[in-house]
Amino acid sequence: MAVPVVDPSLNPVTDADPAEVEPTRRPRRRPARSDLLALGAYVLLGIFVCLNYWGDVTGRVSSHLPTDHSWFEWLFAHGAYSLRHLENPLFTARQNAPDGVNMMANTSLLGVTLPLAPLTMLLGPQVMYALYLGAALAATAGTGYWMLSRHLVRSRAAAFVGGAFLGFAPGIIHHANGQPNFVSNFLLPLIVVRVLRLAEPGRWRRNGLVLGALVTYQIFINEEMLLLTALACLVVVLAYAVQRPRAARAAAGTSAAGLGVAGGLALVLAAYPIWFQFNGPQSYRGLQGGVFHNWGEDLMAFVTFARDTWAGDPAVEQTIGLTEQNTWFGWPLVLLSLVSLVLLVRRSLVTRIVAVLIVVFTVAAIGPMVRFDGVETTVRGPWSYVPDDLPLVEMMMPTRLTLVVAAAVGVLLALTWDAAHRQGRAVADPVRVPAQRVDEPTPATSGDPAAPAPVAARRRWLRPVGYAAVTLAVLPLLPRPLPAQQIDPPPHFITAGGWRPYVPAGRTLVPVPIPSNVHGLPTLRWSALTGQEFPVPGGYFIGPNELGEGVFGAPNRPTSTLVYSTMDKNAVPVLTEENRRQAVEDLRFWRASVVVLGAHPREAVLRELVTGLIGPPQRVDDVWVWDVRALVG
Repeated sequence: MAVPVVDPSLNPVTDADPAEVEPTRRPRRRPARSDLLALGAYVLLGIFVCLNYWGDVTGRVSSHLPTDHSWFEWLFAHGAYSLRHLENPLFTARQNAPDGVNMMANTSLLGVTLPLAPLTMLLGPQVMYALYLGAALAATAGTGYWMLSRHLVRSRAAAFVGGAFLGFAPGIIHHANGQPNFVSNFLLPLIVVRVLRLAEPGRWRRNGLVLGALVTYQIFINEEMLLLTALACLVVVLAYAVQRPRAARAAAGTSAAGLGVAGGLALVLAAYPIWFQFNGPQSYRGLQGGVFHNWGEDLMAFVTFARDTWAGDPAVEQTIGLTEQNTWFGWPLVLLSLVSLVLLVRRSLVTRIVAVLIVVFTVAAIGPMVRFDGVETTVRGPWSYVPDDLPLVEMMMPTRLTLVVAAAVGVLLALTWDAAHRQGRAVADPVRVPAQRVDEPTPATSGDPAAPAPVAARRRWLRPVGYAAVTLAVLPLLPRPLPAQQIDPPPHFITAGGWRPYVPAGRTLVPVPIPSNVHGLPTLRWSALTGQEFPVPGGYFIGPNELGEGVFGAPNRPTSTLVYSTMDKNAVPVLTEENRRQAVEDLRFWRASVVVLGAHPREAVLRELVTGLIGPPQRVDDVWVWDVRALVG
């Protein structure tokens, strides 16, 4: 069951029952100038957010999440490699050799990296990453603007403000620091609209097919955001059904038929990838220890300014920034939201549904224990009652549920601006006063429906006050350019192809340090920036442990553990014959043909360690090389 979409001709800030009002369709028109201006502004803001990358796009990564940044560069290279070699993109052996990585069980972004593979081949994964990141932010704001302007508000300015928040909210900008999968939300407003349109009489097949196609595509972008959207739609439908039971019952049959078509199509299209995700090679069930379940939202985070906004202070992270900054709205926006809900909730069905979303997902995001200003209280939160191994939910972080709250706040901002806009229009054109609830009289002092102007005139101050309130609440949340840090370029030996004579087909190049989720950020990029032409052991991913639980990175082998401990202590331990035997065994497991050490802050101790394990190296170009083909056979 779904609710009928709110047509802008019906005035969405009133409480008229859609079942009692005959909807009208506006003819299709070309995008208005205001639409083009809005999209242009979003594009410019997307470029601005990524400005620090463009200063040296091949030599900079995120300062906050450099390893995630490198992982997504590697993903763009994976899409290009899969297309170029016509390999199965759901699995790769170019990382974590020889076991490989289940790409469906990781944040693979295949719905983006595969279509953009030709551009990645042309521009390289570094440029593609920065280009796509800004484009995804702008595209999400653009589809949010379309949803609001075509289905919820009449004011283009209101839709612009709401769309900007949907695309550039503090929580979204936080994830832009190395996690473009969480800013790639441009399909979600379209999915929501299609869910709400399932009840359209006579169009359940078409609406179901379109919804099924959108859902399938979103699976290959971000399954977690799809799950959050599905939960939000469920809450919307239930909230609507409680308030409009007659209309909900009337729409139930058509909506169910459309939903069945959507689910059937998505099942047909995504059945094998989903099966592969949970049953294919290197798949896993849940994360070890349910580590994400403790990541609840600190209550103070709601009224705090996020780090990457103009009003934000990085020092605040030291107290309440222990989790992701998915809310961090700042106190002006929280205050405005509360006032808007009080003023609009009585007369607006949409606002009441938004209020339900905010309350439900705020409470759900608290986590297993309530946290306040960085201190974990003794008050139990809702997630203390959720089993760690609950299917689908087992991988979720409670704090990410507040991304639904952020979306609801974006809609509320648009409704607030639109309500202020309507007050001003009522003064200028008394005939177009917003319709009242069907059970309320027209707001005229004389009781004459034709004379609303005196009341509207007394409220003319609401328009500038409303505009000013929304502006002052969102201005402090304008994003800053994402912080970036310089990173050493890969060795010339790698980029110029000097490695090729050392790595025959079926063998791997072992970079030192071996890539992992903690160490080896530069060496993981070697693979990405050479188009993944050589496989590497280790890496940055989630794979199964011996119990089938998901763990970050490859299980450490004796040699990789020895490398990491040497780096941490900056000293070579006393090596034994057992260490040397294990090193040869590990090289055989990795199917290694060459070990390569480039410039590194721990270069001296790492060279001494590897030399002590497998013998002296050769200096080739700008790296140290250990040709181990004769050693491992």
